[in-house]
Amino acid sequence: MSIFDQIGGPAAVTAAVDDFYRRVIADPELTPYFDGVDMKRLKGHQRSFIAAAIGGPEPYLGRSMREAHSHLDIAPAHFDRVVDHLAETLADLGVSVDIIGQIGAKLAPLKDEIVSPGAAARAS
Repeated sequence: MSIFDQIGGPAAVTAAVDDFYRRVIADPELTPYFDGVDMKRLKGHQRSFIAAAIGGPEPYLGRSMREAHSHLDIAPAHFDRVVDHLAETLADLGVSVDIIGQIGAKLAPLKDEIVSPGAAARAS
């Protein structure tokens, strides 16, 4: 059984994405990344990406992570904060520590694609 099915399928992914973005937008260090962003559209992309990454039935057809994030100048510390918010979201939704670890292992390699070179020096 895929992680997607284990956590509850589309309804669970939707709940996770909604709560995740509520947390991220409330984080003063991360809020500036979302100025002027169409959150409805972004949440749709995120649902597709997460679902595909954890074994959902549909492939992710969006832009590469590098392309989608290249203009944002994301610092490593901010990537880590986003990961922390995702882990907290999943834990609060009742996802087991083991499955959160499996999801983290699938997403961790994306750090090199998402973080901008040299952004660490500019992060506060």
